[in-house]
Amino acid sequence: MIRIAAAADIHAGPETAGTLAPLLTGLRGEADVLLLAGDLTRAGKPAEAQVLAAELADAGIPIVAVLGNHDYHSDQAPEVAAILREAGIHVLDRSSVVLDLGGQRVAIAGTKGFGGGFGAALADDYGEPEMKAWIRHAETEAETLEDTLTALVGDVRIVLLHYAPVPETLGGERLELYPFLGNSMLGEAIDRSGADLVLHGHAHHGSIAGFTPGGVPVRNVAQTVIRRPYAVFTIEREDEVSPRRSLRRRGKEGDATSTVSASDRERPRGGKRPRWARRRTRVDDQTPAPSGGKGARR
Repeated sequence: MIRIAAAADIHAGPETAGTLAPLLTGLRGEADVLLLAGDLTRAGKPAEAQVLAAELADAGIPIVAVLGNHDYHSDQAPEVAAILREAGIHVLDRSSVVLDLGGQRVAIAGTKGFGGGFGAALADDYGEPEMKAWIRHAETEAETLEDTLTALVGDVRIVLLHYAPVPETLGGERLELYPFLGNSMLGEAIDRSGADLVLHGHAHHGSIAGFTPGGVPVRNVAQTVIRRPYAVFTIEREDEVSPRRSLRRRGKEGDATSTVSASDRERPRGGKRPRWARRRTRVDDQTPAPSGGKGARR
């Protein structure tokens, strides 16, 4: 069993110094790895990254992170990432890392992702140069995620994003904001390559649970959604099944409209069980929130 602690949208800054570290004192006993799904800083300033690095210094377990839109705001994202890497944090940007945790290889593919919309409302590469640049960046993020994930080898495969790959975890957000909160190309890329769990943030007023069209569990771990400094998930191995793949590509054979049961173990509509549906992923809702916690800041 692999125990994964996860959070997003921490928005660290000088005013938050000293507030997170006390809430992580029990982390080592609850989880094997900590995953941070972007918006690590308030405005993407190196001084804010230094604050976060200090807060995480005594976490006692490996930490893997991706950057979010806030971390790019001051045009110093490379400096922010460098500070976190110097503190021993694995910062992924269209890249991956494989960790040996409890004798199992936990393979994590990470990238920021981007907006663009979902399904039939996905934006097109057409019109003004600004519109083309927007959706092309989203396409590149999805394509590189697929390439990275396809090449990844591990006993457990996790995708770490900031933007949402499915609309289900956006429930509670205004519909007008959906195109700026994620895109369905990310979910399609994950289904083509395979994963056991997807984590993201960004949607502060969203909901925690969703699934890709192929049945991969997706969890929104923004602190305002999980209502604690971090949530803990477990992945337990199951028996292998015969390899089967469900391919869904944008612009071919229409939009993917199949739905998935609320149970992680049930098959998507049509009876196909994707080749990566080998393990049961459950949210540990019994994880206690460390005392004295405060709600995340937007």
